[in-house]
Amino acid sequence: MDIQSLKAFINVAESGSFSDAAQRLFLTQSAVSKRVSILEQQLNCRLFDRIGRQILLTEAGERLLPKAREILLAVKDAQTLVNNLDQEVTGRLSFAASHHISLHRLPPILKDFAQHYPDVVLDLRFDESELAYESVLKGEIELALITLSPELDSRICSEQIWDDRLFYTVSAHHPLAQKKQVTLAQLNEFPAILPRPETFTHQLVRQQMSAWKMEPNLGMSTNYLDTIRMMVSIGLGWSLLPETLIDHQLIRLNLDAAPIRRPLGYIYHRDRTLSKAAQTMVKLLQNNRDFAITLQKQVD
Repeated sequence: MDIQSLKAFINVAESGSFSDAAQRLFLTQSAVSKRVSILEQQLNCRLFDRIGRQILLTEAGERLLPKAREILLAVKDAQTLVNNLDQEVTGRLSFAASHHISLHRLPPILKDFAQHYPDVVLDLRFDESELAYESVLKGEIELALITLSPELDSRICSEQIWDDRLFYTVSAHHPLAQKKQVTLAQLNEFPAILPRPETFTHQLVRQQMSAWKMEPNLGMSTNYLDTIRMMVSIGLGWSLLPETLIDHQLIRLNLDAAPIRRPLGYIYHRDRTLSKAAQTMVKLLQNNRDFAITLQKQVD
């Protein structure tokens, strides 16, 4: 089995299309088909069934897919080990950041990195935390800066960098805005604007309300916190928002509920050797956290 054939197989399996895989790999469709055919000949089995316009994995293909990803990850790891012998911080750094982190936490760190290590090519994606998490698991990227899940896959290493304080908020003109204290029951009489149910923030609200045998009164849903902030500010509902997003247009509610925090940080695959560029980014993130902690202690 050669690496190029495995890459072709993985891309066809993930996209469900030979033409889409060809676009991903910057190859012709016939070249991708040939590489998959060679792999099938080497393994003496069919990897895909072609039913009409659908491309489906056979049982053999299903079994090969995770192993093929492991092989490619091992090859990347070997390349990184050799490249790390060079002390220069160069090459490509592939990483992802959630929309909130990329807008409100990452810019000064990214600026510092770009100024000090101009020879590194930054391959940065802006993804939802759940998508970035899957990309790390699949070995598609080295690092992801996301909202850390309380339950991590054993293959994932993580470290918290920021402690994000969250507050229930409404617009200054909302009926609850002038109340000195608000109960969850009173809050839930009005529509909520929350991220989608699979997100960590939505689950935090649901867990807190479930203790009072309530379900969130969901009005609208979007995963873009800045969009949620805008909709709350014009009075379309209430939400749970990070402190960094709360401005003069929003009112923090004094709720009869425990404070909510969410951990933000980075993750990487346990079996992956981080490149020098990734190691350097991790050090910058850790320094940023340590500086913030020291500053907070001085204030306290």
